[in-house]
Amino acid sequence: MSVRPGPQPASIVLSDVERQALEGWIARRKSAQALALRSRIVLACAGDLSNRDVAQQIGVNIATVRKWRNRFAARRLDGLCDEERAGRPRTISDAAVEAVVVATLESTPDDATHWSRRSMAAKSGLSATTVGRIWKAFRLQPHRSETFKLSADPLFVDKLYDVVGLYLDPPQAAMVLCVDEKSQVQALDRSQPALPMMPGMPERRTHDYVRHGVTSLFAAMDTTTGRIIAATHRRHRHQEFIKFLKTVDTNTPADLELHLILDNYQTHKTPAVDRWLEAHPRFRVHFIPTSSSWLNLVERWFAELTRKLLQRGAHRSVHRLEADLRRWVELWNNDPKPYVWTKTAEEILASLGRFCLRTSGAGH
Repeated sequence: MSVRPGPQPASIVLSDVERQALEGWIARRKSAQALALRSRIVLACAGDLSNRDVAQQIGVNIATVRKWRNRFAARRLDGLCDEERAGRPRTISDAAVEAVVVATLESTPDDATHWSRRSMAAKSGLSATTVGRIWKAFRLQPHRSETFKLSADPLFVDKLYDVVGLYLDPPQAAMVLCVDEKSQVQALDRSQPALPMMPGMPERRTHDYVRHGVTSLFAAMDTTTGRIIAATHRRHRHQEFIKFLKTVDTNTPADLELHLILDNYQTHKTPAVDRWLEAHPRFRVHFIPTSSSWLNLVERWFAELTRKLLQRGAHRSVHRLEADLRRWVELWNNDPKPYVWTKTAEEILASLGRFCLRTSGAGH
């Protein structure tokens, strides 16, 4: 067969390393599709096929095959990567970007507590869109604000190790129960019926509501299974707490020790409660540090209860509210899901240490 006149395609001879790299780019799921296609073209070209044959085999234009054959022949694997595009030159200097970042972090406008894109644009002389891009690049969100409170408990470290130890290494022949009360749960009903959701329209409800009384939900969560022992009481005193302890005593195996993780609410520490606990030695109480409700896993369950039932629920009486609470607990216990604690006490203390370093002297 005669050789077709004209320039001959560049000869592609692959080393073992190059072949392995090309095959890896094709097989790897996270490779860009363009890079995988170029790798297939080069591998086919290494089989002594013409550009036309490679184009037909892979299903691309012959000019595409010619481009990546020549790029690989000239620059090897580096030739398959996209080159930087020139684009329009930058019009915002580094100094202008720095000025926006510094002003955002270290100052506030005269007429507001925080910067908006419009107010920062007026101060910096840049457009609001440019300010938004700078804030996005540096992950600045002046409109957002979060709350925090560090515990001042002098026994914080000891209590932290005690509670986290129960989560990560619970004792044998014992149950670890996170116990707390969701007090003042209000039976609320909207002043007018809600309008149901429709295509293109969210559910609508009035902003005002009618109160029909309150109740308190006492709950104890088994950290191993996620099951909940719960009871509702109209009042929230040490008498009701003792009644709930009796409920826990009745609904748990009598041969197990019960380790209760509690907060520092006053009803948990009255002399009457202490006497009851002394008379029931299988109950062991572990108090979390003050201002550390995040250490009690039942708080996570209360948050889910609020989101799924209470936040948008409507109840015309306390009786109906309590019935709904009992029904929701029953549904939960049909398929309980335990919350798994993962961080060690050392990791928590290290994280708090880093936080204190970041916030030391802030605002002064």
